[in-house]
Amino acid sequence: MSGHSKWATTKHKKAAADAKRGKAFTKIIREITVAAKIGGGDPDGNPRLRMVISKAKESNMPADNIKRAIQKGTGELPGVNYEETTYEGYGPGGVALLLDILTDNKNRTVAEVRHLLGKYGGNMAEAGAVAWMFDRKGMILIPKEGVDEEELMTLVLESGAEDLRTDDPKSFDVITEVNEFESVHEAILKAGYKPNYAEVTFLPQTTVALQGKHAEQMIRLMDILEEHDDIQNIYANFDISDEEMEKISV
Repeated sequence: MSGHSKWATTKHKKAAADAKRGKAFTKIIREITVAAKIGGGDPDGNPRLRMVISKAKESNMPADNIKRAIQKGTGELPGVNYEETTYEGYGPGGVALLLDILTDNKNRTVAEVRHLLGKYGGNMAEAGAVAWMFDRKGMILIPKEGVDEEELMTLVLESGAEDLRTDDPKSFDVITEVNEFESVHEAILKAGYKPNYAEVTFLPQTTVALQGKHAEQMIRLMDILEEHDDIQNIYANFDISDEEMEKISV
């Protein structure tokens, strides 16, 4: 299990279930509100807002919800004032963690995150301690079944992608620079491909192999962090083999 790409696929499937409970919608609404507050309510002139709206639509969020979230961000409707920050930390086995946070109470959130990391074999880190281990990139995962590798390679590279990684047995990983993400994603959709995951993210430069207790702790930690309302995104550099994952799921 790659530290990011396979977890991203798992997260995508989990998000579908979360949406039914409203959790995914809640997090996306926060993102929309903050994006609109920072860059304005017009998606044509606000790339960040445009990408979040795209995510909202992929999650089947009603248009009225999107509109209200934008209006809360622009001040047309009353709303909560969220602060945006990033926490850095370590997971079990020395895994590097970056957490995107949107909160209305930083003191509460940092205390809760510190507690969760400690409970599962990790700890908070100083700013800059692990951020250098990650590169900000666009990532699009496309299932391999029925896909011609050469055709996909030609399409994504001509549309501006940086790389097409093929080492995952189940998906092609399309990597882009941040400013090329939208155009590459659009080209992929127009060509009829159906990505499992498509977001601007942080990719680890190297990974930490985990097994046994550390692997189990890491998966439990990822699950519990995903459930926290104030944590928008989690980036980690762990690597867990499929065999080890099967042991954990038993």
